[in-house]
Amino acid sequence: MRILLVEDDLQICEVTKKYFESKGTEVVVVNNGTDALALIESGLEGYSLVLLDIMLPGADGFVICRSIRRHSDIPVIFLTARGREEDILHGYELGCDDYIVKPFLLSALYAKCSAMIKRSEGLPDSVLSCGAITMDTYKLICCVDGEEVDLTPKEFAVLCYLMKHPGWVVSRDTLLDNAWGQDFFGVDRVVDNNIKRLRKKLGNAGGQIHTVIGRGYRLTEN
Repeated sequence: MRILLVEDDLQICEVTKKYFESKGTEVVVVNNGTDALALIESGLEGYSLVLLDIMLPGADGFVICRSIRRHSDIPVIFLTARGREEDILHGYELGCDDYIVKPFLLSALYAKCSAMIKRSEGLPDSVLSCGAITMDTYKLICCVDGEEVDLTPKEFAVLCYLMKHPGWVVSRDTLLDNAWGQDFFGVDRVVDNNIKRLRKKLGNAGGQIHTVIGRGYRLTEN
């Protein structure tokens, strides 16, 4: 996944690029409107989304958004300090998909971008993604970096629940109820053994499953 960030604040560029790339998303930075327009004219193939400031040297973000919409239906999110109602409405009139006023949370921005890209690419609701791991709950397929991983039904069910609740601390009892059923009378050690096998099968991506001592497990993107 690659996004284009058009922003003249070098600090925002640096922290945004660093955060997104820590999540596996490539960020191409352009610091002025003139270069952004040239890039748009040459084509946005290979890009999944544009993050666009308004106040830029060379050409402002409104001009750039208008140019993008002449060439592409790629998702565009304005990322700007201009929070006046007329600016926000004008942004939407030009065809932006969202309008975020600075300051912003990087985690929330990343989540919004990921969700928007997923919708724009038409990924079915049955597809879950977290870090290097993807799962298709309809086809019952799990992949790590595009390579299919063979899981047992219980391993699939445990991982699926964690994938549906990324970042949550999920207790062993909850995993037991969801993977084995509430009528299961075994001990929660079965969950620990299942997680151990899962980590091994997932390879490096197994490190995304973290043990929270005394509480359960948490799945993260890295």
